[in-house]
Amino acid sequence: MINRELIRKKAVQLTYAYFQNGNHNIDSAEKELLFSLSKAYHLYNTLLLLIVAVTKMARKRMDVAMVKAEREGLTLPSGRFAYNKFAVQLEENRMLQTYVEEQKNIWDDKVEFVKNLFLRIEQSEEYKRYMESEDDSYDVHREFWRKIYKQFIANNIDIEALLEEDSLYWNDDKDVVDSFVIKTIKRFDEKSGKNYELLPEYDDEEDKEYARKLFRVTIMNADQYQRYMTEASRNWDFSRLAYMDVVIMQLAIAEMLTFPAIPVSVTINEYVELAKSYSTPRSGGYINGMLDAIARHLIKTRKMMKTMPEPKVRRREETRQ
Repeated sequence: MINRELIRKKAVQLTYAYFQNGNHNIDSAEKELLFSLSKAYHLYNTLLLLIVAVTKMARKRMDVAMVKAEREGLTLPSGRFAYNKFAVQLEENRMLQTYVEEQKNIWDDKVEFVKNLFLRIEQSEEYKRYMESEDDSYDVHREFWRKIYKQFIANNIDIEALLEEDSLYWNDDKDVVDSFVIKTIKRFDEKSGKNYELLPEYDDEEDKEYARKLFRVTIMNADQYQRYMTEASRNWDFSRLAYMDVVIMQLAIAEMLTFPAIPVSVTINEYVELAKSYSTPRSGGYINGMLDAIARHLIKTRKMMKTMPEPKVRRREETRQ
């Protein structure tokens, strides 16, 4: 589940903190990086458990309505949502149950929030369409929760604020983790029953090693990378740069030089996007130009054995128009 996008984001945050807090213990900083990544995986499980918590809330309320209906001779309530086929399968999932045995389920302490979320879902048009549908196929039940998740849980600032109370590490993670939860819902397979495999923490050890190596190489070679920046663009005054811009470019240079399988264009694009999120409004365009110049300088001076397309040169006729 922990992918390169999330690793780069965490590496930017932790590298910046490393140079700013004055406690230059690289081993402790690396542990902090890996811990913050593991917390993202905890968030993945926690958001899946929110689906289970809402389902259990629906079940409790249905049981109360059932007693009332039987007592007063009313129509019995439908259990379609309370026993949604996908949600029940998720609730019984072995990997999720193992997680609950090892970690605290925060939704147990947030009953009122779960109740209010359920009521909002219950009042939605999507819920009404689902409850009125006569199609009882597994795909319909699963698709309902995918839509509900996107509408009520993803990009929900109230949930983000609530989660931040439990872990500051979750502050910037939810948007990325939401995408993995939605992907998990979409791929859930009824035939797998309790044994459906949720996303692993890391796809393989290579990604974990990528995180360690990127972080360490960036810190250990920071001064050298700043010299590369100066060599590539002698007219720039680095003292006027936002320090976050410097950190982002150092990480980008580390990635370009250390990981031969990652194309230069991919590295530049990824760190430009991070600059847009973490630095000044003008940083994206500036860093894009700088990293392009630095990469070409590294190739020209044979410090990097990668290739880049030649810069596009406009024809003379075009420049006259």
